[in-house]
Amino acid sequence: MKKRLLALLLACSMVFALAACGGNGQSGTPETTAPETGAPETTAPETGAPEAKTVKVGLICIGDENDQGYTYNFIRGKEAVTETLAAKGINVEWVVKYNIKEDSGCADANIELAEEGCQLIINNSYGFEPFMLKVAPDYPEIEFISCTNQASWNDGLDNTHNAFANIYEGRYLAGVAAGMKMQELIDNGDITADQAVIGYVGAYSFAEVISGFTAYYLGAKSVCPSVSMKVQFVGSWSDATAEGNAADALCDLGCIMISQHSDNTTPATTAQSKGAFHTGYNNDMIGVAPEASIIGTRIDWSVYFEYAIEAVVNGESFDQDWCHGMDEGAVVMTPLNEDIAAAGTAEKLAEVEEAIRTGALQVFDTATFTVGGEEVTASFALDTDGDFTPDSEEAVFDGAYHESYFQSAPYFALQIDGIEWLNSAF
Repeated sequence: MKKRLLALLLACSMVFALAACGGNGQSGTPETTAPETGAPETTAPETGAPEAKTVKVGLICIGDENDQGYTYNFIRGKEAVTETLAAKGINVEWVVKYNIKEDSGCADANIELAEEGCQLIINNSYGFEPFMLKVAPDYPEIEFISCTNQASWNDGLDNTHNAFANIYEGRYLAGVAAGMKMQELIDNGDITADQAVIGYVGAYSFAEVISGFTAYYLGAKSVCPSVSMKVQFVGSWSDATAEGNAADALCDLGCIMISQHSDNTTPATTAQSKGAFHTGYNNDMIGVAPEASIIGTRIDWSVYFEYAIEAVVNGESFDQDWCHGMDEGAVVMTPLNEDIAAAGTAEKLAEVEEAIRTGALQVFDTATFTVGGEEVTASFALDTDGDFTPDSEEAVFDGAYHESYFQSAPYFALQIDGIEWLNSAF
């Protein structure tokens, strides 16, 4: 992390504004819970143990656990870290606000949590950050976190933080599983090589989404050389109907594998209804699409939550820009559907994951893709003036594009050959 922070300080400029998972929210009235029903109960250590410490943490969510995707994954992280910290003698009192939109209501939610005595406030959607930044200066004693965003290192505030994970690593592995299935279909004579087409449902044509589906495609291509991809953007992080319709349209265009960077399970269920296969995001979707869903990937937010909450409890400073991947268990794979996965998939995934962990494999190895028929030899990483044009920091070195190296939020936005954008959505 030190190398990232040093590079950021040297940049002395505004970072590239990027999208992250979250969105326009689901319908419903925001509600506050403390703690959430069903979450692991926190208990004080047994008599004779050191006195337990208690910390009050606020969590602002774009949706709720019913999306079975993005917000559900945050709730899973919340529950896991509560149990982990309880074992360390730290009791976490959570105050959760659900279904908060990316508008002034987010500022109100941050104020309410601050006034309720929260020592740490976590904002889980990209669009929350501007509203969080309006509130944070008024509460310098409280730590504010914006997940998936990028402004904190350069906003002049000591009490703001950004956090994300190298989810592109998991995307690559999911792509390997998808590619192995398509290659198996080719080898068995079920499809021809040119019929190995992936359909990808994307929320927005932002760097995080682009980075993710590019990594996915490269993973698939590594084991199925003839693969191609079509991407349909829906213009929303969470719109179950639009996501399902996009998956349906992609299947009608001949896609036999569907994946997604969107919050709902409808791409999985649609893929199953159309006789296609699927790989997911944020949750194991085998339960809703057992005949289609092969595997998924997600961020384990408990890893970062443990790091940040412990720091607050102990009165310690912590990184203003945090990002890790499989190296610290922050990126994990969901269970493999052995019933439909290609033979040897589990073994291959273990091999590739180890190569990523050790650095032997670079996901964005520039020898594995081209842009306009040319190998990429240079690309700038950061946006210094807020115009969504990368103009600072060289991202390509040592034979690879180094994603999330200079900042936690993704900045890979290249349109590589082999991936067809059917539309765009900003």
